[in-house]
Amino acid sequence: MGIVATFGLDKLVDILKAAGEATRLRLLVLLSAGDLTVTDLTDILGQSQPRISRHLKLLAEDELVERYQEGAWAYFRLRRDGAAAELVRAILATTDPADPVLVRDAQRLVAVKQTRSERAQAYFSRNASEWDELRRLHVSDEAVEAALLDAVGAVRVGSLLDLGTGTGRMLQLLEHLYDYGTGIDASRDMLTVARANLDKDGIVKASVRQGDIFNLPVDGQEFDLVTIHQVLHFLDQPQLALSEAARVLKPGGRLAVIDLAPHVLDHLREEHAHVRMGFSHDVMAEWLGKAGLTVERIIDIPPGGQAERALTVTIWLARSPVTVATV
Repeated sequence: MGIVATFGLDKLVDILKAAGEATRLRLLVLLSAGDLTVTDLTDILGQSQPRISRHLKLLAEDELVERYQEGAWAYFRLRRDGAAAELVRAILATTDPADPVLVRDAQRLVAVKQTRSERAQAYFSRNASEWDELRRLHVSDEAVEAALLDAVGAVRVGSLLDLGTGTGRMLQLLEHLYDYGTGIDASRDMLTVARANLDKDGIVKASVRQGDIFNLPVDGQEFDLVTIHQVLHFLDQPQLALSEAARVLKPGGRLAVIDLAPHVLDHLREEHAHVRMGFSHDVMAEWLGKAGLTVERIIDIPPGGQAERALTVTIWLARSPVTVATV
C-alpha cells in the first residue's frame, strides 16, 4: 500500500503515539472489522469502561477513529477519510493476525457478533409473520432486486447511502458496486438486524447508524448513489425525504427510489402503518424535479400471475445535475 500523504513532524509523532500503544492498537484492529460500542470493546479486551473510553478519546483526538451516537449508545469506527486514515490502514496491514493477543481478541469479537446476531434473530422472529404477509402482496423480492441491479448498472461508485436501511439488504445487494456504504434507519431494532446481516456476509466496508431521514447526520454532496427502498409510503411528507436525499448527492450522483405504485389496499393503513397508497409516475417526477433531480428511468414491476389485488413495485432512477466548471 502506497502512502501518498505526508505529515509535519509533530503531527506524525502524535499519530504514531496514538496508535503505538498496545491497547489502542488492539482497538484499531477490532474497529477495522466493523463498528463497536464501548461495551463491546470492554467485553472483548476485559478492561474497564473508563480505561477504554480514555483510549478511544485519544484515538478520536488524532482523527484515527470517529464516534457517533445511537440513542443511549455510542458507536466507534475507524475514520475512512483523511491522511491519518491512510496511515492507520498502512499500520494495520503490517499486524500479524496470528499474534496470540489478536487471535484472542478476534475470538471474543466473534462471540460479541454472535450475541448481536441472536438479538437480531429474536426481533426478526417476532415480526416475521407481518413481513411475510407484506411480501405476499407484491412482486417477489428477487424480481425487484434484479430490476434494481439492471437500473443502477455495473459501474462502481465510491460511496452508497441507503435510507431507511431496515435489514441492510441494499448494502448487501449492492456490495460489489461501492467502496464504502452507509445505512441509516430510525429503528435501533432494525439496525441490530442490519449489523448482524453485514457481519454474516463479512461486509466491513459498510456501516449503519441511527438517524432521521428528514435531517440526515451526513454532509451535503457526499454520496455517489442513494437508495430509498420501500420507505416513502410510511412517511407523511415523502417529498421532504427526497429533498434531503438530493442534498447529500454529489454532482452527477444518482438516487434510486423503490416503492409501491398506486393501489387500493386501504387495510394497509391500519394493519401495517402505511401512510401513502403508493406513488404515481407524475407525482414522483414532480417531487424529484422540485428536489433538483432529473428522472432518467422508470421501471414498473407488476405482480404477473399473482393475486388480482397484488401490488406493483416501481423503481425511479434520478440524477443530480453535474456542476459545470467556470473559468
